[in-house]
Amino acid sequence: MSARLSKEGKGQGGKAGFSEVWRLITIAAPETKWLGAAFVLLLISSCVTMSIPFSVGRILDLSTKGPAEEVLLFGFTLTQFFGGLAALLTVGATANFGRIILLRIVGERVVARLRTQLYRRTYVQDAEFFDANRVGDLISRLNSDTVIVGKSITQNLSDGLRSLVSADIGHFRHGPPIALGAFFYGRTIRNLSRQIQKNVGTLMKVAEERLGNIKTSQAFVGEIQEIGRYSKQVKRIFALGRKDAIISGTFFASTSWAGNMTILAMLIVGGNLVRDGVMTLGDLTSFMMYTVFAGSSLFGVSGFYSELMKGVGAASRLFELQDRKPTIPQTVGLRVISAHGPIRFSKVTFAYPTRPAVNIFNGLDFEIPSGSNVCIVGPSGGGKSTVASLLLRFYNPTEGTITINGVDVSKMNVKSLRRRIGMVAQEPVLFSGTIAENIAYGKPSASRADIIAAAVKANCGFISDFPDGLETQVGARGAQLSGGQKQRIAIARALLKDPDILLLDEATSALDAESETLVNAALAELLKGRSTTISIAHRLSTIKRSDKIIVLSSEGVVAEIGSYNELSTNPHSAFSKLMEWQMSGGDAIPEKHVPGIEHVTEAEEIEDDLVEEEEEEEEEVPEDTTEKGDRR
Repeated sequence: MSARLSKEGKGQGGKAGFSEVWRLITIAAPETKWLGAAFVLLLISSCVTMSIPFSVGRILDLSTKGPAEEVLLFGFTLTQFFGGLAALLTVGATANFGRIILLRIVGERVVARLRTQLYRRTYVQDAEFFDANRVGDLISRLNSDTVIVGKSITQNLSDGLRSLVSADIGHFRHGPPIALGAFFYGRTIRNLSRQIQKNVGTLMKVAEERLGNIKTSQAFVGEIQEIGRYSKQVKRIFALGRKDAIISGTFFASTSWAGNMTILAMLIVGGNLVRDGVMTLGDLTSFMMYTVFAGSSLFGVSGFYSELMKGVGAASRLFELQDRKPTIPQTVGLRVISAHGPIRFSKVTFAYPTRPAVNIFNGLDFEIPSGSNVCIVGPSGGGKSTVASLLLRFYNPTEGTITINGVDVSKMNVKSLRRRIGMVAQEPVLFSGTIAENIAYGKPSASRADIIAAAVKANCGFISDFPDGLETQVGARGAQLSGGQKQRIAIARALLKDPDILLLDEATSALDAESETLVNAALAELLKGRSTTISIAHRLSTIKRSDKIIVLSSEGVVAEIGSYNELSTNPHSAFSKLMEWQMSGGDAIPEKHVPGIEHVTEAEEIEDDLVEEEEEEEEEVPEDTTEKGDRR
């Protein structure tokens, strides 16, 4: 599916082309000036370091030529030379210090910029994207992936350049075998890195979902299975990490052994050359030191390549997010100044992108007059809430059109359209912060007086009972408030927007009878003749106060439309049968008497099915039931 970033495709498997690596490096392009300064400091420190073998060789040769006071090195006495060398080493250490500081700062700046850009890209994605990608995986990309990428293109890039400079100065000629091994090792590490990061995202997804619903899990005594689910994912990551360790250990151990054998061979050959007078002891010492320096630098280059491949593996996940364009752009289309006017669904067919084979609507057709109060009812799963999602343009219809005052919503600017629509969901969502901040969420510029007025209209009198009043912290997801309190704050938030269209999805379901009456009265008075109200409800009190009722069927079409009096007085109407079914608890109304309502098995048939299922489960129970019971 197009929205699923984890699918096989771009950036996964295959060879890492130069363009992929180059794109990774260009992430640090805004920091070119500081990276250039760090590179100059790197050259200084590397040159100072590589001058040590040459100096040591000359000192060893001169130490055999006479008293120290008679020996001159580059026109300096040994005392003067040692003093100058100490000063030079101090310069090199200072340059190295500056390089490290610069790269750390640049790295943090790159990570911060990456996180901001990716968060922005994530927030403008459409509902299809969030249906296919869980929040935990996205958080993993914003956190761990960005850190790997930031380190790869700053600190790791600097270390790689330093190793290249050192290897070049050392004139080491035995690098091809190591370089070839590093190439294959780097490819393997890149793929492993991607798998590890993907599984870390899954781990965070499991933790985020389960810990976010901890009360439900504990209520059903699901601790053991949840811990097992988390541990299973941890083991997967451990297995990948173990594989990484084995491959890395094999590569670095073999290359280290090859390097040591090379040094041993050079010692044997060089010792013979010194004995034959072909080479001085100082020359042999300098050569061996250069060999060690250059060899270790080549190991550093291979390590740089492997770390770069890790960065490519992590960056490919970020590039997928950066490159994805939402199917519903938020800033394209006609600006909506007013959403007043009739709302028309014309032959709308729709299936959720994650379930394309299951149509929710099949030619849905109805009109809502401007300024009216309409209630949408129907069986569970009949698409009542989907009407609101389509109107808010979380999704586009598969076929058909939705118009407001004759203008197709698919041609409207999404942001400006949503600014003219107020929404109160069945499960109201509050954000961490104060009550005042949550009420003013849709209109941050609202005055204190406007916030208070909206709270009063939504019957939020409970706010005065809190010591901090409107400045009371609601906690994560409003955890410090009751369900009814959260719902009234959500209503106040919608009212403060003064919307042209108000969507109420079971907006009073968490209220007691008294609060519901007061809120309904406030809504009716406030919205009368101004806004178009669309209520999705099961409560009879909400249905009764509507001007028109639209009854949806389980086939994805309109079963009937009419006022409450018209539909309720007709015992054969789909609405009457639906209400009778809900009030009876589903025990007495067979499906054939409910036109357009989804088939439900009769109570006796349900009981028979349950008995059959229990018998089947008993047959499948293993013999060692005692052990199974103990484990449970």
